[in-house]
Amino acid sequence: MTFHDPETGAPALRCASVRPSRRTSASAFKAAPPEEDDPLLGFAPYVHSRPRRNSITPARQRAFIAALAATGIVTQAAREIGASMEALYKLRQQPGAEGFSAAWEAALDRGVARLEDCLLARALEGEERPIVSAGKLLGTWRHFDNRLAMFLLRHRRPGRWVNEAQTFAALRPGHPVYERLRAEWAHVSEEDEQAILDSINAKIEAMQAREKAVQALLAAPEEEDVSDPY
Repeated sequence: MTFHDPETGAPALRCASVRPSRRTSASAFKAAPPEEDDPLLGFAPYVHSRPRRNSITPARQRAFIAALAATGIVTQAAREIGASMEALYKLRQQPGAEGFSAAWEAALDRGVARLEDCLLARALEGEERPIVSAGKLLGTWRHFDNRLAMFLLRHRRPGRWVNEAQTFAALRPGHPVYERLRAEWAHVSEEDEQAILDSINAKIEAMQAREKAVQALLAAPEEEDVSDPY
């Protein structure tokens, strides 16, 4: 089923689940695909030198990126264009597919942003759950997930809601934040090392200049003293 924006009438979210029991879940819906003039689809596609019947052509590449932006799920986007995951990942690694690879990452970012919106709406609006007794539906109640709310607050407002001691304790080799900081520190240390080397070289050059000046004075002939001692 398709939902339309109440103001523009354009399709907003479309149910992607084949199971009716899941059609009330926000995560079962996908956003409308990007328009043809969307900058996301303006990437330079990979062009096969000898395309075959089942090659992932530029048109199929753009269709995959559009589906990925709408769903945020690689497998579902691959299914929509009838391509295997192996073929898509192999294509992404080919020289000349840099534009396709960058568009892939940008499309995933859109999908993650949609997931964040769904989670935020669920945390704020709650989730309606049934009240069942003896096999009969008595009514519904609205459940607010406090753990989900805290998760969002800690990630969107870390300065206020994150315990720094716990955060630093979790920073171990392999943790993305740890690796990012290590890369930054390594870069800074290289700059400091270069600055130290430049300072040492400058001091050596100054010492050499002074040594040359002293040797020049020593090598100069002594002037005869012609002053009258009396």
